[in-house]
Amino acid sequence: MFHRNSTVNASKLVDQAASATSHGIAATQHALNSLTGGVQALRDEAGTRLDDATEHAQALVHRGVDALHDGSRRLRIKAHQASAGTTHYIRHEPVKAVLIAAATGAVVMALIVLMTRPRGHA
Repeated sequence: MFHRNSTVNASKLVDQAASATSHGIAATQHALNSLTGGVQALRDEAGTRLDDATEHAQALVHRGVDALHDGSRRLRIKAHQASAGTTHYIRHEPVKAVLIAAATGAVVMALIVLMTRPRGHA
């Protein structure tokens, strides 16, 4: 059950990262489209300098999109590696894994109790 939960949590993390990356890519593409539309209106006035600036801006946006894709891919790989490592550890050291999980839960509960306790009372 612990293995399934860790795999599900890792999968959720990967899905959230992919979703955030997709939103970032969509926002970047929207910005590129807006920039292109604004540039088109000014193109008649500015001439070749504006064309050069537009090409440069588009290249920067495309590099940003590529970097987001690459970062998303690396994040997915690392999340899958972490999930596989956790699964491997749980299979080979189940008692230690349960003890670590219990200790982590106890620490989290202690922190929650400390944070939710009224402050004015000793």
